[in-house]
Amino acid sequence: MIPFIVAAAATVLSGTPATSITAAHYYAFQPGVTGGSRTLTFSIANKPAWAQFDSGSGRLSGTPLPQTNVGTYSNILISASDGTARAYLAPFSITVAALPSTPPRIGGSPAAVVTAGHAYSFQPAATDPNGLRLVFAITGKPVWASFNAATGALTGTPTVANTGTYSNISITAYDGYQKSVLPAFAIVVQGTSGSTSPGQQATASATLSWQPPTQNTNGSLLTNLAGYRIYYGTAPDNLAQRVTVANPGVTRYAMSGLSAATWYFQMTAYDKNGIESPPTPVEKLITQ
Repeated sequence: MIPFIVAAAATVLSGTPATSITAAHYYAFQPGVTGGSRTLTFSIANKPAWAQFDSGSGRLSGTPLPQTNVGTYSNILISASDGTARAYLAPFSITVAALPSTPPRIGGSPAAVVTAGHAYSFQPAATDPNGLRLVFAITGKPVWASFNAATGALTGTPTVANTGTYSNISITAYDGYQKSVLPAFAIVVQGTSGSTSPGQQATASATLSWQPPTQNTNGSLLTNLAGYRIYYGTAPDNLAQRVTVANPGVTRYAMSGLSAATWYFQMTAYDKNGIESPPTPVEKLITQ
């Protein structure tokens, strides 16, 4: 009788690796395997310096850097051995293209005013033309707010103690290589009536108007006016609440959220160094 022998099929590697990628993007390729009956060990020749190779699976992966890895990596050869024979994938090249000089896009119009006790929320609209993941950073963050570095969201609820203007807030979008900055903005926290008694409701409002000053206290021409501060309260000797109007061109301000009571107001002007003028006389207003 003639013995019947079944020969094991030879190992064959297959697959079509991508031959180009843009720097800063992730590359991965793993060959397919058919035939063979033993455990395979994979090897590679001419591996790109920016890539890793798994000898157990034949997977080639990595992220080339824009600064150092742009160029063509030729004659990359992946093979597999079962200890007896070796199979080869056809040699290939990978060209790493330069990362385009297109920084992230960031925009949005943050609310400029919030009333103490009310929630504030702003999240910029941001995209990356290169398809990279964005992270966010902030400078000038108000003490009463929280910032989410993953989304760029600025949120919080200021209290009466936080009344005032928070200027030069700046949010940056960064893709790991390039960044863009949202134009700096300010948030004015308007006070509410901190002395509202039970039964009173903060539903009244008052509109204040004034003439911008033109001279310093020494009579010289005023050239660096930056804005105004309005002090108010329900007693003429306790004007503990404050609103900052960070625009020297404004001559009217609508004060909302007041209770029906007798209110007293006083204001100052301040320059770009933060120096305030002497206060105006106290004015009385009855709201209903």
